[in-house]
Amino acid sequence: MSKIIALVDGSIYSQSVCDHAAWVATRKGSSVEVIHVLKHPESKQTNLSGNIGLGARSKLMEELADLDAQNAKLAQKRGRAILEDAEARLRADGVTDVTTRLRQGDLVEELLAAEADADLVIIGKRGEAADFAKLHLGSNLERVVRSCKKPVLVASRAFEKPQRFMIAFDGGASSLKAVNHIEQSKVFAGLDCKLLTVGADKPEVKRALEGAAALLRGAGYQVETEIAQGQAEKVICETSQKDGADILVMGAYGHSRIRSLIIGSTTTAMVQSCQVPVLLFR
Repeated sequence: MSKIIALVDGSIYSQSVCDHAAWVATRKGSSVEVIHVLKHPESKQTNLSGNIGLGARSKLMEELADLDAQNAKLAQKRGRAILEDAEARLRADGVTDVTTRLRQGDLVEELLAAEADADLVIIGKRGEAADFAKLHLGSNLERVVRSCKKPVLVASRAFEKPQRFMIAFDGGASSLKAVNHIEQSKVFAGLDCKLLTVGADKPEVKRALEGAAALLRGAGYQVETEIAQGQAEKVICETSQKDGADILVMGAYGHSRIRSLIIGSTTTAMVQSCQVPVLLFR
């Protein structure tokens, strides 16, 4: 059985991560492993040099040590509560095979250790400390996408059952991998598909686009194709919104202007401007 990893942090996005995980899992018969990673505790034992007597300083150090221990215990309890809530939500959404894992350390290191037997990782667009006024993305999002070898689904704030998806296709290896994955996947079965290329309308571009479309049509998908000009991230987001796409699929690497969109300088702008989940393939 395949496995999905759902990364939760207790933010509002954790609910969406669980709902997206449940949707994928129930469509392909996967298990779900929910992971919450605690940061290494930050000690409250600061520099106490100054005009403090030795006895007072020793007592204060003991109190700070006790406070560190209490905070660590609270973090563990909170982490377990987050995982229990996530498991309950997944089971309520119809997932029967759910496991949870509470870890302490670096999120990416823990994820790399856990992803070997998984075929998808799901993470929220923003984390618990996100500044919504500034549309700040989750601090771990790009680190996860850069490091993870498996496809990553970046969940939007709220889950809506997908009916239509769009592939940002540039003919590169990662976008071809996305097309091949979808052609073989049960997750997107029955959904309408739009294949969008941003670039010059050249014969070789048309051939690559139609080749990808033919592969998907052979798997039973209803596929619409389009070649558009303009700034890639703007065109992709506007087209996905205009066409009512519920999921945007794209490669994490490419050989055209799309290359810089993900794992590049405009990652933030791309994910911020798209209001739908983004599925990334390396």
